Amino acid sequence: MMEIFYDSVKVIGRIITILPFMLFVTLYMGKRSIGELPVFDFLVILVLGAVVGADIADPKINHIHTIVAMTAIALLQKSIIYIKMKNRSLGKLMTFEPAVVIYKGQFLYEKMKKEKYSIDNVLQMLREKEVYNVGDVEIAIIEANGNLSVKMIPSKEVVTREDLKLTGEPVNYEIPIILDGEVQLDLLRWLKKNEVWLDDKLAEQNITDVSSVFYGSYNRNGELFLSMKDATTKDVPPIEH
Repeated sequence: MMEIFYDSVKVIGRIITILPFMLFVTLYMGKRSIGELPVFDFLVILVLGAVVGADIADPKINHIHTIVAMTAIALLQKSIIYIKMKNRSLGKLMTFEPAVVIYKGQFLYEKMKKEKYSIDNVLQMLREKEVYNVGDVEIAIIEANGNLSVKMIPSKEVVTREDLKLTGEPVNYEIPIILDGEVQLDLLRWLKKNEVWLDDKLAEQNITDVSSVFYGSYNRNGELFLSMKDATTKDVPPIEH
């Protein structure tokens, strides 16, 4: 019983001593380690947390070893950042490259497949940016930290209604009815449409196979928007760090 008590006191003592040191180490490592994490910084924080967690949970671990490990991790992180700043080629090997996933209103299917982002992922990220019409996007880039950067076509750039002296009106959002070649029958029915109507609309654009459509949507203006799986990527601007 006394052993349990002493171990508990030791754990509390470790928490009291290790947290201020962890704060010092994190502040030393800089803002990069607590912001939107590049992959290397994420791994550093993960290892740092594991070292501290093991020290706190297991009183048998020598406390000084944890201090040495945390100091080594911080110094390694600073050294790697210095190397990355001095050698861009080496730095690019230690992180993900940005990837263009939408260009001129068209999803880039092959790019998304390579980056392992589904259409649902990208649509959600667009909605988080308050973008509800894919056709309004000039370029969308998945950054190295996993965030989505979006540039709208000039005519759709954000302008407040106060600037234009306009009263409020409903947002013209899209309803996705084709996702990765599959017709969303429940949404089609919600729109009071059927597959015959959709086939006719596709035929108007010389599309005979719905599986070739990566994304299809219908908006409140009665417009059908399509993004094909074979959308060209030849003129997509290269985006690098």
